Amino acid sequence: MLSLLSNRVLPLLQITRLALVFTAIADGWCNVLLLARARQGPGVSIYNAIGPTPFLLAAGISIGLYAFGMTLNDLIDRRRDSSIAPNRPLPSGRISPMTALLLCIASLIVALVCGGLYSWRESVGPLSLVLLVFTAMLIVFYDLAGKYLVSPGLITLGLIRFFHSLIVAPQMPVLWHSLLLLDHVAIVSMVAYGWEQKRPELKNRHRWLVGGGLLVLNAMVVSLVLFRRLDRMPIVAALGWQAGLLLPGIAVAGFWTVAICIRTTADSPRQAGQRLMLSGLLWLILYDAAFVAGYVSLAWAGAIALFLPIAYLSVLTMRWWSTIVSLTQRPTFKRVE
Repeated sequence: MLSLLSNRVLPLLQITRLALVFTAIADGWCNVLLLARARQGPGVSIYNAIGPTPFLLAAGISIGLYAFGMTLNDLIDRRRDSSIAPNRPLPSGRISPMTALLLCIASLIVALVCGGLYSWRESVGPLSLVLLVFTAMLIVFYDLAGKYLVSPGLITLGLIRFFHSLIVAPQMPVLWHSLLLLDHVAIVSMVAYGWEQKRPELKNRHRWLVGGGLLVLNAMVVSLVLFRRLDRMPIVAALGWQAGLLLPGIAVAGFWTVAICIRTTADSPRQAGQRLMLSGLLWLILYDAAFVAGYVSLAWAGAIALFLPIAYLSVLTMRWWSTIVSLTQRPTFKRVE
């Protein structure tokens, strides 16, 4: 049984990177809760009002898109990984290219089916499906070209999180939640990219392009929201300014305090970049919990926060499992001509 799990299940988990899918599920669930609170009003039990189905469908969307993107990335990089990362599932032969392709297609189908059911059941309109398809297109762009283009690639990573979080709530019930995900992912990815000294080299013009691009995107989104809402409500209500925003602000300050500690205690810039990227992804769950605490309830915030230890333990388990399996395999050698 253990051998079967290691030979069949572990490669599937590795190629889809499902240990970190909980960060995407938390983003989706956060907006499910924010939309439900906006619709139901204060004092109404959200679970009694909407039940478990929206959460299950939102999780299906996140898992499908996440597995699709990661599997497609490994399929595209198969030849490159065979020389620089031969232990990965595809170059090592533990998963065949055909199996990976079928997994990639099946994952996208799962996301589309769950997205269609969610759009129909929750009456969020066709824009939800449009956002899902557009998010999948952004994933394809990043895997094919974006990751080699530095600035466009870093901004694309932020946009993927932004649009993914809005699939379940195109109405954008709390403007600042999805914008924070956009800015956080793009900026953390840029800093980690520089610390890890990846290629192409991150230069000052790339930093300015990312910063300027984010400013333009933020201004566009805020302007669009104001244009659509100012005829119905005052500007403070349209922007969602309320005391609940204090908690996400504290979370932002907390993350960059942690980032400074990571940089000063790491043995090398590369190690600091890797730790920062992992911490940045896990920190998204804290942002989700902070918004839910400020706009929905502390009880639901606690439920969202539970994804943090689950995701972290999943990452540790995957690393431990991969190490044990690699130690039990026979070494492979390349013939030098």
